[in-house]
Amino acid sequence: MGQLLSFINGNDHTEQIFIDFEHAQPSEDERELHKTVGEVLNRGPGIIDKLLGYAGCNEYIRRAITNPGPETEDAAWEAVLPSVDQLQEFYDFSLELETCLPKLLVALCKNDPKSSLSNQQALAKQLADILDFVLRFDDAKMVNPAIQNDFSYYRRTLNRMKLSKKDANIKIRDELANRMSLFFAYPTPMMKVLSETTAKFLSEHTSVPRENVTTALSTMANVCHDMVEKKKFTNEDINMFCLRAMVGSIILFDHIAPQGAFVKKSPINMKGCIVTLKETNAASSPGLLNALRFTTIHLNDADTPGAIKQLLLAD
Repeated sequence: MGQLLSFINGNDHTEQIFIDFEHAQPSEDERELHKTVGEVLNRGPGIIDKLLGYAGCNEYIRRAITNPGPETEDAAWEAVLPSVDQLQEFYDFSLELETCLPKLLVALCKNDPKSSLSNQQALAKQLADILDFVLRFDDAKMVNPAIQNDFSYYRRTLNRMKLSKKDANIKIRDELANRMSLFFAYPTPMMKVLSETTAKFLSEHTSVPRENVTTALSTMANVCHDMVEKKKFTNEDINMFCLRAMVGSIILFDHIAPQGAFVKKSPINMKGCIVTLKETNAASSPGLLNALRFTTIHLNDADTPGAIKQLLLAD
C-alpha cells in the first residue's frame, strides 16, 4: 500500500500521495467491491481492441446507395447487422460503467477523500482505470466515422425492414436504437456517461458531499501529475495511464464543480498538468490535450486566466 505523507492545501496544489498503480492490492474491506467492479473493468481492454479494429461497412453501404437493388441492399444489411451488434456491446458496457462509478464514489468520497485515495489504493486504481478507459475509448471513437455511418444506415434500413415485414429476428428495435443513436452521436460518449452519472449521483446521494467528490477528482489529477513529473514509474505505459487518469479527472471535475477546473484558485494544478502533457510522450499524440480543449466546459469562461487558456490552446 502507498503511504499518506502529507496534504498541503491552498494554491501549492502539492498532495504528496503515492498511489501504486502497478501493485495496489485490495484490503479485506475493499475486496468485495473491488471484485464487483473488476468483473466489469476486466472486459475493458477487449472493448478497446474491438473498437480499434472496427472497420465499418462503408463499401457495402456505398454500393447500396449508389446502385440500389435487392442484391446490394441485402449485402449491406447483412454486413451492418454484426457491426451493429458490436456497437450494442459498446453501449451496454457504458451502462455497466454507470453502475460501477457510483459505488466507487461512495467508497472513496463518503469520508475524507484524500485519506480514502491513499488508504484504499486498489479502489483508487479502479477509478483511474475507468478514466483511462473512457479517454481511450472516446479518442478512438472520434476518429472512426464508420460507427455513426453504420448506425445511421441501420436505423434507416430498419424502418424499411419493418414495412416489408422482414424484421422478425431483429434485436435492436426503436427504443434501444434511439438510445444508442444518442450515445454514438456525441463526440465523447463515454465521458458524457461519466459526467451525467456523477451529476445524478450527487443529486441522489446527499450523504456524500459534492465537495468530497470534487476533492477526490482534484486530488487524483494532482497526484497523477506529480507521479509523472517526479518520475515515480519507469514504465511508460504506467505514465501514460497516469496522464489519462489526470486528464479524465480534470474533465469530470470541470463538469461537476460550479466554477470548473480553470479558475485562478482551482484546486487543480492546471498549469503543471498542461505543461507536463506537453513535455511528455503525450505530445506525440494530441488526443489528451484536445480532450482538455474540447471536452471541458469552462475553458472559455471569463474568469479563466488568460495565461492558462493561451498555454492550453497554443500548439
